[in-house]
Amino acid sequence: MTQLDQQPISRPAPEVVHEPGPVDGPWWRDAVIYQVYPRSFADADGDGIGDLPGITARLDHLAALGVDAVWLSPFYRSPQADAGYDVADYRDVDPLFGTLADFDALLGRAHELGLKVVVDLVPNHSSDEHVWFQEALKTPPGSPERARYLFREGRGVNGTEPPNNWGSIFGGPAWTRLTPEKHGVDDGQWYLHLFDSKQPDLDWSNPEVREEFEGVLRFWLDRGVDGFRVDVAHGMVKAEGLPDWDGHVSMIEGADDVDAVAGSGNQGPMFDQDGVHEIYRAWRKVLDEYDGDRMLVAEAWVEPLSRLARYVRPDEMHQAFNFAFLATGWDAPALRKVIAASYQVNDTVGAPTTWVMSNHDVVRHASRLGLADPSSRPNGIGAEDEQPDAELGLRRARAASLLMLGLPGSAYVYQGEELGLPEHTSLADEVREDPAFFRTNGAERGRDGCRVPLPWEADAPGFGYSPTGRTWLPQPAEWAAFAADAQDGVAGSTLELYRAALRLRRAEKLGLGGASWEPEFQDDEDVIAVRNGSVVVVANLGSTPVPLPLDAEVLLASGLPGDAPVGAELPGDTTVWLRAR
Repeated sequence: MTQLDQQPISRPAPEVVHEPGPVDGPWWRDAVIYQVYPRSFADADGDGIGDLPGITARLDHLAALGVDAVWLSPFYRSPQADAGYDVADYRDVDPLFGTLADFDALLGRAHELGLKVVVDLVPNHSSDEHVWFQEALKTPPGSPERARYLFREGRGVNGTEPPNNWGSIFGGPAWTRLTPEKHGVDDGQWYLHLFDSKQPDLDWSNPEVREEFEGVLRFWLDRGVDGFRVDVAHGMVKAEGLPDWDGHVSMIEGADDVDAVAGSGNQGPMFDQDGVHEIYRAWRKVLDEYDGDRMLVAEAWVEPLSRLARYVRPDEMHQAFNFAFLATGWDAPALRKVIAASYQVNDTVGAPTTWVMSNHDVVRHASRLGLADPSSRPNGIGAEDEQPDAELGLRRARAASLLMLGLPGSAYVYQGEELGLPEHTSLADEVREDPAFFRTNGAERGRDGCRVPLPWEADAPGFGYSPTGRTWLPQPAEWAAFAADAQDGVAGSTLELYRAALRLRRAEKLGLGGASWEPEFQDDEDVIAVRNGSVVVVANLGSTPVPLPLDAEVLLASGLPGDAPVGAELPGDTTVWLRAR
């Protein structure tokens, strides 16, 4: 890249990729939403498992951080075969986490602090301990009780083969046969479970299922929740006849540049069927009956991006996680393409783009980005696997987060991300709980490493997560340096970087701004530079420093503590926010 013109005149016009949004729009269009994984956030009763009172006691941390809302992963009654994503009762709190009164107290305190509350909804499947599935086991094939789930006769001699060849997302077959030993049933039918065998898929062609979940929505809306994150939002409707699938993804005929940038979505006859949109149009009508701009956000691993945009059309959901952005890794040209394409497809339906870098299902980006291939996305990391470069991963994670938070739209922050937490990459196999680990016989390490309880106090047992020091998964000793109290008020810490970024984002209305490629940086293939209102966000994903305009005012930089202040040059693996000229 050539030395930049030092005069702020005669500059080429920026290429607009997204027009500014309305300043008086609903809260969710530009919200920063913080994901709380209840088992691992804070434990009030000392049993080593996080709970709702623990979350309530730590809400001040989130208010001080500067987020707009809290998303709670499942806390419903559940046998915990998949950490609560196997729901036995959608209208009650599991005693592991507290009571409905505890939930009401959490909701009330959050609202006092100005925080919205989004709860998880798991509609693709229930627990096998749900009353409906237990009723199905007590009634014969063809009964109304069995019609709530996807029971089928097997293939082959005496029906001993599964009804089709689908595999479970967690490994192994997606069908389990009823047996007297396991289910007390000897009719030999099979039931579908796209995830664990303790998570039978519901049949969304059944009006009773649809009516039930509209009732669940109303139950929580009546209590005052502000929205729902919808688990496996692309999976509820299956292709008619449940056809076999060979698992191979074909190139999309006539795919354009937008379609070509999609991330690693789920495909096949069990995902992204057109019928899901009818469900969400019905749900949207329910939410629109309530005041306060209640919202729905889709967890939909869908490709291409133009298909994902269908979930956020004006009469459907409000947000959909941009997993193409998460899956792209540390690659400037690819990220530029994803960012531009995301705005293009979402703008056509009038929806915000919803950015995300980490969550409870993926390796934390402070570790992912420190791997030899920073665009890889392993399903967990174990002690025998390649270990990330911790310093490089944190440097890139801070830069990636500052890039994400500088983009117009909404953004999600996963708990501990604001502390710079890495993945726990050396968990012993005997402490793992993720069903994906067991169903693949350990071939996939699974998601436990990103779910380890948070460190709050550097010198306390269990790092202050629990009054007894107990933690349901062990914490690495080196996490003392990441504890919230070790970073609070420390200039340059990751916690203070997030606080500063969120203050500036709100003050400059960056979530509602427009996005233009900053032309003076576009000759460098390692640089992403976006003008957003009064701020220019510049990320250098390469290793060579990049010249900055000499008259630029640096508002915020992502470098690690102890780095030299950003001046005439932007170091590699660093993002800076500049005052636009």
